[in-house]
Amino acid sequence: MKYMLIMRTTAEALEASKDLDFEKIINDMGAYNESMITAGVLIGGDGLADAAEGFVVDFSAEAPVVTDGPYGEVHELFNGFWIVQVSSAEEALEWAKRAPLGAGTKLEVRRITDESDFEDFADNEYLQKEKEWRAEEHARAAGE
Repeated sequence: MKYMLIMRTTAEALEASKDLDFEKIINDMGAYNESMITAGVLIGGDGLADAAEGFVVDFSAEAPVVTDGPYGEVHELFNGFWIVQVSSAEEALEWAKRAPLGAGTKLEVRRITDESDFEDFADNEYLQKEKEWRAEEHARAAGE
């Protein structure tokens, strides 16, 4: 099963981070990432640029409305993520608990859907195409 660990922050965490040694943060995150790589569970992950550089596309109106960042409340934003492949929700939780994050930071842990979530639609044209797209991407990534 795949899970996404979504890093969320709060005003408290942002304030506390001002006093932290950034190189220590990089080293702690690097060691955490390395432990997941060594365990064979890390599939991907990245940090995100400041929300002020982003934008939101809102589909509430007939035509999509674009709002430049920063947007939303601090606690609504996320700063980065990891994708792990593990055997259970409990294992995903154990990895989440090990993240070197400070006070005020939260990790939201969400299962990533897979084919079993769509068994009732197994013959759907786009689900079939998605299987093909994923196989092609896997082959490209493997250098085939």
